[in-house]
Amino acid sequence: MKIVIIGGGFAGINLAKELLNQKDIEVILVDKNNYNFFPPLIYQVGTAFLEPSSISYPFRKFFAGKKNLQFRLGELVEVVPAENKIILNNGELNYDKLVFATGAETNYFGMENVKKNAIPMKTLSDAIVMRNTLLKNLEKAAICKDIRKRREYLTIVVAGGGPTGVEVSGMFAEMRKSILIKEYPELATSASNIYLVDGGDALLSPMSKASQEDTLEALQKMGVIVKLNARVTDYIDNTVHFADGETIVTKNLIWAAGVSAKVFAGIPTESYGRGRRLATDAYSKVNGMENVYAIGDTAILEGDPKFPGGHPQVAQVAIQQALNLAKNFKAAKQNKELRPFEYKDKGSMAIIGKNKAVVDLPKPEWHFKGFFAWFIWLFVHLFSLITYRNRFQTFYNWTVAYFAKDQSLRMIIRPDKKNNIT
Repeated sequence: MKIVIIGGGFAGINLAKELLNQKDIEVILVDKNNYNFFPPLIYQVGTAFLEPSSISYPFRKFFAGKKNLQFRLGELVEVVPAENKIILNNGELNYDKLVFATGAETNYFGMENVKKNAIPMKTLSDAIVMRNTLLKNLEKAAICKDIRKRREYLTIVVAGGGPTGVEVSGMFAEMRKSILIKEYPELATSASNIYLVDGGDALLSPMSKASQEDTLEALQKMGVIVKLNARVTDYIDNTVHFADGETIVTKNLIWAAGVSAKVFAGIPTESYGRGRRLATDAYSKVNGMENVYAIGDTAILEGDPKFPGGHPQVAQVAIQQALNLAKNFKAAKQNKELRPFEYKDKGSMAIIGKNKAVVDLPKPEWHFKGFFAWFIWLFVHLFSLITYRNRFQTFYNWTVAYFAKDQSLRMIIRPDKKNNIT
């Protein structure tokens, strides 16, 4: 059996790992990047507290020596279901089973100016662009004599009150307090505001009310200006526009406000469900198609009474779906009964800043905050990294940052001479 997996995120890599050393199963993982990365920590790359290599690892190195696992660098162009074939930007592949594990992409809700001018926070490349942009704007602010213009460089607006938005805002607040004063004495007397804006009426909307309230209180104490029920409608001429007519002038709009699934040529329109996600049955098989499956953020399992709107687009769902699908592939080879997917909620968490986090556990319904929650967050994320090398690097960087209240990773690394500071 030849299984082709499109996408090497949480869902794709865990499916491949679970099928390791399975006799008569050949696995080919296709990804447009040659590395796996850990999305929950990209904001720490974007704020220069972690190196990109701390949260990423090359697929080929990971697959080395694993006889039934192969990697193919490429981007999906089209699916040809009638021929059990996919067309990539650099060739073709045949399959017996095709699995979409392509995750999601940034959703700009049709706002072209936001898409063009804001800084997204979805990929490792986004994080590097964010780091370079913020550091360059700080350097520009340091030599700017116009107070109003300087404020534009220093003001940061983070759109999206989910975990990423909360974590980025908290990190900026700590950097303003512990780093900017030391390294940018020219800016010591300059006003710099950090805004966290969300169109809803609460931060961390999927979490408990206690977590929402604790997070709001902690961020406000750190000096973050939180604006709820504030829907962004445009971002043009360095000005963020809101639905109520208010505006904020800034050169730094960080977009963490939503995601959407991708649409693929060759997949029938009726196979898509809510949010453009591929609609599947309880066994992750895409509705209306043969030999095609979808797991993770790109999939929406229809018919689960506990999740009528689909399962949340979080890592645990992707991992559990990958493990369940792998077991079903093995069971099918042995003509055994397949097992429908059932999501087991292990809780949710978000970090706010140093010694500050919130954690919700479902059974029993426990809520933690402060240092203990922060420690749980660190432990879970550290051991979720794909290799021991990633864990060691990240632990080392976190230890240095904790005791020194700083990191030495704030380098502007330009890919070419065109990307200069002027």
